[in-house]
Amino acid sequence: MKVSIITSCYNRVKTIRGAIESVLSQDYKDIEYIIVDGVSEDGTMDIVNEYRNQITRIISEPDRGMYEAINKGIRMAQGDVIGLMHSDDFFYDNHVVSRIVEKMKETGADFLYGNGLFVDSGDTEKVVRNWIGGSYRTWKVRHGWLPLHPTCYIRREVIHKRGLYNETYKIAADSDLLFRYLLGGDITVVYLDEYIVRMRMGGMSTDRARRKHMWNEDVRMYRSHGLNPVITKLEKMAWKVPQFVRARLKMI
Repeated sequence: MKVSIITSCYNRVKTIRGAIESVLSQDYKDIEYIIVDGVSEDGTMDIVNEYRNQITRIISEPDRGMYEAINKGIRMAQGDVIGLMHSDDFFYDNHVVSRIVEKMKETGADFLYGNGLFVDSGDTEKVVRNWIGGSYRTWKVRHGWLPLHPTCYIRREVIHKRGLYNETYKIAADSDLLFRYLLGGDITVVYLDEYIVRMRMGGMSTDRARRKHMWNEDVRMYRSHGLNPVITKLEKMAWKVPQFVRARLKMI
């Protein structure tokens, strides 16, 4: 089973090396690694080019945002399964992809997700949110629950059937894609109860300056799926409360 991993990036000179090395250090070797850069101006591509011989494909060209970049990567991907490694993130350990493949082969999953840790951007050993995915139920999805996006690994044939990211969203395209895939209950979804990724706080969806934009996009996205937008948004926020509590307990 070939796994395609896509990293989109723009001006991530401080974190891109960690993302790349976490992919290249995986003990599962049938990985197609694709990096799509938006013409970084801060030295990001200098670091990427250090690993050019180990990366399957590198593109650096202008785009209209992260989701357009990810869609470019998906269209190029040849793997049986596609996952993302954001430029600020890194795998939990060197065996993650092996465990994902083993679980997908064992269960015949179309869609797999797991757990993730949000960590302090300056101290990645400090856990800020402990996201335990929990079981998949369509009723939970209808009430604002979604798996953590960077822990999701999806069969390429399912992605091309269900559709790529909606680029009219600048922040909520990942939630929109997950709702489109998971609301129907007609694909095989499997929960891997293990940590997959560590995510630095401060990305697009965690930047305070983007909170209002995120609220507006979420409301539009929920409405497009026939859900009560304000209630579902509040329910989504309620699902997050235990994550902060678990993070606090993890530090004690």
